[in-house]
Amino acid sequence: MYTDGASSGNPGPGGYGVVLLSEKYDLRKELSQGFRKTTNNRMELLAVIVGLEAIKKPKQTILVYSDSAYVVNSVEKKWLDGWVKKDFKGKKNEDLWRRFLKAKRDHNIKLEWVKGHAGIPENEKCDQLATTAAKKTNLLVDEGFEKTN
Repeated sequence: MYTDGASSGNPGPGGYGVVLLSEKYDLRKELSQGFRKTTNNRMELLAVIVGLEAIKKPKQTILVYSDSAYVVNSVEKKWLDGWVKKDFKGKKNEDLWRRFLKAKRDHNIKLEWVKGHAGIPENEKCDQLATTAAKKTNLLVDEGFEKTN
């Protein structure tokens, strides 16, 4: 799974893009959505969440490629574990991190950082999906962001 998020203005209009790939099932699925006011970090995290939620078969081993150091380091360096222990006190994006924890619990996931805009076809596609989604009309409300900001 490849994921990306984009936001102009930060906060500003934003979107996410996801490319789900399965060689075993010969599957490719693309997902994207735009929001009227959000941040890049929220869209990067939401991309991973939506990708995980789209996988309906439980107990899958999933490799997530993301160009977001924020998302990858939070999980792989176990920062998230500390935030959970402190009940997210003082942390941003609590709503999405809690949703992430729920989405990942039925799977074995590993996040791997990839350099953005480095010619990786699926990452470039995610960026295109996210950017295009953020430019659409009738963007959704990122309630988790707009309630707290």
